Amino acid sequence: MITPLCVSAAICVKVGRGESVKFDGGNLTFSLSHFRTFSFAEGGIGVRKKYSTFTGLLLLLSGLLLFSECAYRLVPGPFAPLSETEQMSEMTVSDDGTITFIRDRLEVGMRPMTDGELNRQFAGFSKSGEKSTNPYTYGDWKARGTENPPKRFTVFELKVKNYTYPKMRIDPSKITMTSQNHRKYLPLSLQAMSEYYYPFILGYTGNAYRRFEERKDLLQKTLFSDDILFSGQSVEGFVVFPDLHDDVRQITVSIEDIEVRYDAWGAPVETMDLTFQFQRAVQREN
Repeated sequence: MITPLCVSAAICVKVGRGESVKFDGGNLTFSLSHFRTFSFAEGGIGVRKKYSTFTGLLLLLSGLLLFSECAYRLVPGPFAPLSETEQMSEMTVSDDGTITFIRDRLEVGMRPMTDGELNRQFAGFSKSGEKSTNPYTYGDWKARGTENPPKRFTVFELKVKNYTYPKMRIDPSKITMTSQNHRKYLPLSLQAMSEYYYPFILGYTGNAYRRFEERKDLLQKTLFSDDILFSGQSVEGFVVFPDLHDDVRQITVSIEDIEVRYDAWGAPVETMDLTFQFQRAVQREN
């Protein structure tokens, strides 16, 4: 008589005198027609086998094949803006993925950057493999056995054009990101980015230190600054967040306390908040 058995944790199979194999995770269904006795034990089911080791190895391979069908990883795609109807009022969505707030002649635009775009923009810093000095990506370095470089940070480009107010200011430390599953991410400042690269320094001389200074110099030039923006001026720069969890599918990027009017002593008397909605596809890959 063939007795089917389904195991859902760990299985210990005795395959001869003093030999055993172990299966972990997933569900495995097999027949006990060739087994003489079996017993339940903590951590799995112990099964005594009266036939050859070869049959046990076949069972092991079959289990591994079954488990491989259940194993997968999440592969997130690039972020893209939600439609204009899902953005706050006075927002427009462009074909290049930029969401722009427009009020009179003030424009504040936010666009997600891909690693490919960042590598092309800083091509001279992205073509030296593991020694690439692009501070926002791993350059063209790839881990062995993978097709694409891993992701280092989540980067947005922020553009501001001020032709409305005498002066205004956006503090990048007040830009936050919230995911659909209520995770909150804070921006990385120049100091935080520099501290991230400190462990790569082997000393205060040599090539490792030169690469550190090269990254730091590029960050100083390209991160969005908190300088006052006067009427008729425009500015752009990057806002950097940590690499997001793979299960994050939708995010809200918020800019709080944008200063647009000041009193006679230079203290802000009028501020506003903006939000930008983005989403990305997340696929399962075996």
